[in-house]
Amino acid sequence: MKKILLLSDTHSHLDDTILKYVAQADEVWHAGDIGDLRVTDELQKHKPLRGVYGNIDGDKARLEFPLHNRFLCEGVDVWITHIGGYPGKYNPSIRQEMTSNPPKLFICGHSHILKVMFDKKLNLLHMNPGAAGISGFHQVRTMLRFVIDGAQIKDLEIIELGKRA
Repeated sequence: MKKILLLSDTHSHLDDTILKYVAQADEVWHAGDIGDLRVTDELQKHKPLRGVYGNIDGDKARLEFPLHNRFLCEGVDVWITHIGGYPGKYNPSIRQEMTSNPPKLFICGHSHILKVMFDKKLNLLHMNPGAAGISGFHQVRTMLRFVIDGAQIKDLEIIELGKRA
């Protein structure tokens, strides 16, 4: 069993509230637009980190993190990317792979809009944790946490971190 904290779009922002939730997780997953790598460096001091780079991330982030991160967590096939789209509207660059070899859990960021949807056509769970940072148009900063237990994804919680600024 693994307790996962999922965040995205930190845009160089990390605060004690985020770190409080990091301490309660087994792993932290970041869905891109990290900004300053001090964010991920700090996260990695506390917990194992899996991540991807986003469209605002520079060369250093692109050397440290992949564009797509696909892995097995317990019994769940996970795919994280920054700009992934939504069920029925996946990014054209990944659409073929999504339909021919869908993961069980598909995670993206970019939109700053928290959204969790089940894709009935591809039989997968789609998650976007919204934005944990203070830059962007979102009003409330958000993250997600959940448990992966064997092949089950359960105990999903929305974490609201307060107003953007």
